[in-house]
Amino acid sequence: MSRPLRLMLSALLTLAFLLVTAPAQASALVTVLRYDAGRAAEFSATVDQAAQVWNASVANVRLVRGTPAHFVVLADNGWPRALPTSLGRGTIWMGRQAVDQGYNRVRIATHEIGHILGLPDRRTGRCTDLMSGSSAPVSCTNANPSAAERAEVDRNFAGGTPLVEFGRVHTDR
Repeated sequence: MSRPLRLMLSALLTLAFLLVTAPAQASALVTVLRYDAGRAAEFSATVDQAAQVWNASVANVRLVRGTPAHFVVLADNGWPRALPTSLGRGTIWMGRQAVDQGYNRVRIATHEIGHILGLPDRRTGRCTDLMSGSSAPVSCTNANPSAAERAEVDRNFAGGTPLVEFGRVHTDR
């Protein structure tokens, strides 16, 4: 067998070996979701922080600021809420009412993005559970999803069935 043919065969066998033995995570596609915080007023930087929390927490989805957006974030004077229309899509309202009552801005934004990522409210009252929302004490500043919440988002974006109800406004009150 000629040297070029041996080299090509060796390269093909090496590639086949790597494809078969590579970890499943390496072959998983990352879903990139664009968000528009241009109308989030004083919450714009907070939304960016919340996106970074999710980016540091999950493997199957990445949030980037940009348009056209998969979800938009608006500011208003009501209570924070989210309207997920499908996985990764919808609208978030960063309501000033919860901030005025002392709730942490980044926790609010991370919680509301959690709905867009397929997580429902879970009123556990624990500060360690991001999706416990306002059932946790006002003093709670934890903006990080729990291990279970992180795993659920990764499952959602790996083809799992999200537990959040789409097409319904989720108000954590």
